[in-house]
Amino acid sequence: MIRHLITLIVIFALATPVVNSQEKRWTLEECIRHAIENNIQVKQQEIQVRYGENALLQSRLNVLPSVNAQGSNNYSFGRALDETTYQFTDNENVISASFYGSAGVTLFNGLQQVNQIRRNRYNLEASLSDLEAMKESIALNVALSYLQILLNRELVTVTENQLSITREQIEKTRKMVDAGSLAMGTLLDIEAQASREEVQLINNINQLDISMLTLTQLLELESAEGFDIVIPEYDISANPVVEASLQQVYSEALDSRPEIESAKLRMETARHDLLIARGARSPRLSLNSTFSTGYSDIRRKILAVDPIEGVTYGDYPFSEQLNDNINYGISLNLSIPIFNGWQVNTSIKNSNLAIESNRYNLESVRKDLYKNIQQAIADAEGSLKSYLASQKAVAAMEEAFRYTEQKLNVGMVTTVEYNSAKTDLLNAQSELAQSKYRFLFRIKVLDFYRGLPLTLDI
Repeated sequence: MIRHLITLIVIFALATPVVNSQEKRWTLEECIRHAIENNIQVKQQEIQVRYGENALLQSRLNVLPSVNAQGSNNYSFGRALDETTYQFTDNENVISASFYGSAGVTLFNGLQQVNQIRRNRYNLEASLSDLEAMKESIALNVALSYLQILLNRELVTVTENQLSITREQIEKTRKMVDAGSLAMGTLLDIEAQASREEVQLINNINQLDISMLTLTQLLELESAEGFDIVIPEYDISANPVVEASLQQVYSEALDSRPEIESAKLRMETARHDLLIARGARSPRLSLNSTFSTGYSDIRRKILAVDPIEGVTYGDYPFSEQLNDNINYGISLNLSIPIFNGWQVNTSIKNSNLAIESNRYNLESVRKDLYKNIQQAIADAEGSLKSYLASQKAVAAMEEAFRYTEQKLNVGMVTTVEYNSAKTDLLNAQSELAQSKYRFLFRIKVLDFYRGLPLTLDI
């Protein structure tokens, strides 16, 4: 019963690609692009970039003159001053209006505005580098998950092939048992081996499903149902080599890695923060101009002046008052900072500390990069040696298993020896598959540090 259930599960797993043959198969490049386009952290970092763009634009606009206008309309009741006669009137309802405009521009402030523009530009470029580093990190994780699926597929294939061989051997052994050439115990031992291999196949299929789920989660897909990937053809030469040297890869990484560029730009941002802080010590020179006019309904216009009858007053229209009351001026202002609670000195000290902190951060990023590349090269060389050794081991195990199988068929070895040889072959084939994909991944990690596109080409 259990064997039939396992067989049905295996058949279903093998039939799934046929059922979903019309579904889209994703290439690595498509997976990377989709993961980056739909990643929440990337979208958040893109918002930070837009913040930086706005800050840079605003710092540039701050250089332009500021222009402001103000108007007011007032109602007053009771005692009021008639500005025409300079006499007070009682119980008067007065409507008045005033209009004011001003403009000002900073001529010099210790180059703070210029340094603010440069500071915001470096900060924006650092945010863009952070965004690029985030995208490349996602791409590397997607490539790892993609290769894990390919590895698990190969392990499933290896186990299926071994199970198929075991089943063929069961049929051969059953015939020999029926003919009396072998004991029933031999058949039972081989059937037990088949059961163990069926369990191993189920485990490998489960691992394949989990790796599929992991990749779809990186792609932000709602479900792994119907998802499948393109299986590329690999042509690993008989004598592959790791050509990249530590200094070569490190030199290329220093010129291409966005985290290095980001750390450098953060350093420049901190340096311009210091220049801005020092600029607060400088005198501030600004040019300002003002314009004002007003209206009051209590005012009267002088119509005539007679030596005998005196002054004759009349209505003073709104437009004429606005024109007659115009006042404007221009001023040049100089502000010299003398003492402001030590704020400027504190700001300068903090800016120097920020520069020192960013210098350590840059040094740390460089050292981490060097160590990571050093480890990646060691891993690549180690995985290559493991891959070459696994190739030899598989060739030897295949020959040993064929010899053991032939001896079993003539009763020269026990089923224990046969199962042991078969298990050794299965382990060797599994190790070959794992070492191959470890080698491929390590090579892609080196390409990642060198700034090369992540593809599955060898």
